[in-house]
Order: sequence, then C-alpha cells, then structure tokens
Amino acid sequence: MAAGIPHPQRERESLVQVSAAHAYGPEAIHRFDYHYAPSPAPASPSPVLVFVHGGAWRSEDKADHAALARTLVGRTGCPVAVPNYRLTTQAAPHQHPSHAQDVLLFLHFLSTWPGPSPESPQPPPSHIYLLGHSCAAHILGSIFLASPYPELTPSPHLLSISRAILLSEGIYDIDALLRSFPTYKQWFIASAFGDHDAYPHVNVASYPLRPGAEHIRWLIIHSKGDVLVDQLQSESMHAHLSALAEGAPSNDRPGTMVEKTFDELEENHNELLRGAVYPRIIADFVARDAAPNPPSA
Repeated sequence: MAAGIPHPQRERESLVQVSAAHAYGPEAIHRFDYHYAPSPAPASPSPVLVFVHGGAWRSEDKADHAALARTLVGRTGCPVAVPNYRLTTQAAPHQHPSHAQDVLLFLHFLSTWPGPSPESPQPPPSHIYLLGHSCAAHILGSIFLASPYPELTPSPHLLSISRAILLSEGIYDIDALLRSFPTYKQWFIASAFGDHDAYPHVNVASYPLRPGAEHIRWLIIHSKGDVLVDQLQSESMHAHLSALAEGAPSNDRPGTMVEKTFDELEENHNELLRGAVYPRIIADFVARDAAPNPPSA
C-alpha cells in the first residue's frame, strides 16, 4: 500500500457515525444504537450485524460496546446494531424468557426498519448476522433453536434473513455451568431463572433445530484465557449443533454449517471484546460467508 493512502478499515472507522437510542418497543429500556459508515452510493439492501451484549442477565449496556461496534463497522463495512434489553435487577426482577423476548422484539423491529433517517428511508436489511456474547449466546440460542417457550418464536421473515449466528464465551447448559461454578447460582442464575434444583428446561444445548432455521450457519467461539465460563460450555454447544446439522434437511448453502474456534483467542471473558482478534474472527467469517461459494472448513 502506498504511503499516505489510508487503510480502508481505518478510513471506515474514522467515518463511523452512531444514531443512538432508537426505540424498538414500549419500555424505556427498549432502545438500540446503530453504528454505520455513511456512503454516497444509493441505498440498497445490505447485511447488518447485531451485537447482543452479555452481563449475566443482570448488567451492561449498549453504550459499553460502542468501540467494538465501530471496529466491526470498519472491518466488515456493515452497519452494527446494539440493543439494550430488560435486565434482572433487585428493583426489576425480570426472569427468563423476558430478556430473550426483548431481543426477539428488537430483531422483528430491525427486520423491517427503514433506517435511522426518516427523511431518507433505506431498504431493510438483506441479511442479519447475529453476535451473542456470554449470556446473550443463551438468549439467541433460545430464539433460533426450538425452545419450549412459544413467545420466543421468530417470524418466518426474520428466520429467512438471519444468515449466521456467532456466539462467544457462551452459557448454554445451566446445570453444567453450576457444576463448574457452584457460586453462580446465588450470584445470578437463581434470580434470572428461578431457584430450582436443576435447569434442564433451559439447556439450549439440548433444543431441537427450529423449522425454517436450517440455512443458518453457526460459529462457536471460546478463548483459552476465559476464567469465567469454561470451554465445556462451548464444546457441548458445538457438539449439539453439529449433530443437529447432520440430521437436518439439506439446503442450498455450500460450506460447513457449524464451525468453532477455540484456539485463536487468549484474553479473559470480556477483555477479548476490546482486543484485535475477536473482531478479526467476526470479519473473516462474514467475508467467507458472503463469498459466492463459501469454502468448507
């Protein structure tokens, strides 16, 4: 690259704008931020990345991930939407599936949203790439696999435009998590799911494939440096999804439907979101998936 010519990623990052606090539902928490790089080209349908934050169902905010969203816009060229959702707090003791209901409400809204500017409406997303970190992996799994909660059923349109689900440091099997980290029950599991002896009904690593979701690709990400969620969670989810893919009806998408990366990241649970490797993994996956014939892993 010639000296003085800015790298396309850096240039895009420097131009990223954020259209903040759009309402997607009736509650004050039902807001999302939309990060994008303005383009002089005429508006046309394009993919959108959605990052759903973690925080043990009890903490974090969309604003905490503005820097990550900006980096993802720079690396992928795609807009990035980051929603808030109801949290489980002492003042508002919401329990599962409330958090996932909010995320599904947001995704339905986004699927037909004409963009941040009423004066210049744009086509809704052509495809959505869903990124879920930590507890948000459980949230997205509860929506896009066939959970026992009918209120978490996506519309056929949302399923059709959902291209891939990329989950990092995910919580999937609550009982296995508590065997590894017994103190988590009193810390956040009992408040988010109720105080039960066992939690098999919310084990997303046991849910069947949702009809209409057979075309969705999955990437399971786990860091070697994570001390808050063990790799067994990701291994179990990857094995479950792989088994589902083997028995799923064939579809017209070439390439591997379930992938994993357990060796590239070395940071701890949340620190990896501030590093360079995680956004590169996301960008590489999106680029490969968007290629005319994605290669098999």
